[in-house]
Amino acid sequence: MRLVIRQDYDAVSYHVAKYVKERIKEFAPTANNPFVLGLPTGSSPVGVYRNLVKFHQAGELSFKHIVTFNMDEYVGLPRDHPESYHSFMWKHLFKHVDILPENVHILDGNAKDLDLECHRFEEKIDAVGGIELFLGGIGPDGHIAFNEPGSSLNSRTRVKTLAYETIVANARFFDNDITKVPNLALTVGVGTVMDAREICVIITGAHKALALAKCIEEGVNHMWTVSVIQLHPRGMVVCDEDATLELHVKTVNYFKSIEKVHEQLIGSDNVGLQGGVRSWGGVGATTYHQ
Repeated sequence: MRLVIRQDYDAVSYHVAKYVKERIKEFAPTANNPFVLGLPTGSSPVGVYRNLVKFHQAGELSFKHIVTFNMDEYVGLPRDHPESYHSFMWKHLFKHVDILPENVHILDGNAKDLDLECHRFEEKIDAVGGIELFLGGIGPDGHIAFNEPGSSLNSRTRVKTLAYETIVANARFFDNDITKVPNLALTVGVGTVMDAREICVIITGAHKALALAKCIEEGVNHMWTVSVIQLHPRGMVVCDEDATLELHVKTVNYFKSIEKVHEQLIGSDNVGLQGGVRSWGGVGATTYHQ
C-alpha cells in the first residue's frame, strides 16, 4: 500500500486529479474498451472533480469513453433533491464534461425493490468487466462508502442503516438539521470496492487523523472499514499533513522518504504510475517491480 502525503487539501486534490488523468491516458480507452471509474461523493472529492473539469476544459482529458459507478445514494431522497448524490455528481462533474449519460451509473434510492436495485448494480459492474480505478473518501470513523463500522469486509452492494455519527456529520448538508438527513442509503460493499483493480482513497483534515492512523499503522479491522485497503495489491491513500497528526513520526518519515528516494536516486521518469520501479533488461525490455 502506498501513502502519499501532500501539504493541504488543494495539493491532495490536484495530485489525485492528475493521477486519474494520467491513468486514463495510459489506459487509452475506446468505445469498446472504456475506462471504468468508481466515484465517491461528499466533501473529499470536490477538489478532485474541480481539477478534472479544468483538465477537460483545457483539452487534456475526455470522458467520452469513461464509464462511472458511484459508491452510494440516499434512500428516499428525490433524485432532483439538491443533496441527492445524483444532483451532487452532475453539479460537480458530469454536466461540465463530455461523459455520455448512458455511461453514468448511480444507485436509485427510490427503486421499488431496493435489494433488486443493488443486485442489478453489481451485475452492471460485472458486465463492463469490473472497475479499473475506484476513488474513495472516508468518514471520521473510517467508513468507506456507507460501509459503517462493523460492516462485513466481504459485503456487496446493499441497503445500509447509517450510523448516528454519519448522520451528524452529514447534517451540514441539510441545514444542520439531523432530522432531515436520511437514515438509510444504498452503498457498494467493501468487497465491491476491493474487486477494483486499483483503489485510491482521499483522506484530509485533522478530524480524520485517527482513521488514517488505524488504516496505516494497525491491522485490518471491520470497525475501521477503510483498513481493508491494506490487503489490496494496488491500494493508495493520498492525505494532507493535518491527517497525519495521529501517525507516528517514523511512519510519516518512512513514506515521505520513499518518494524522495524515487525522485533523487531513481528519477521520476523511471517510476510507473502505481509506484513500480522500472528496470531495463535490454533494448525495449521494461519491467516493473512493486
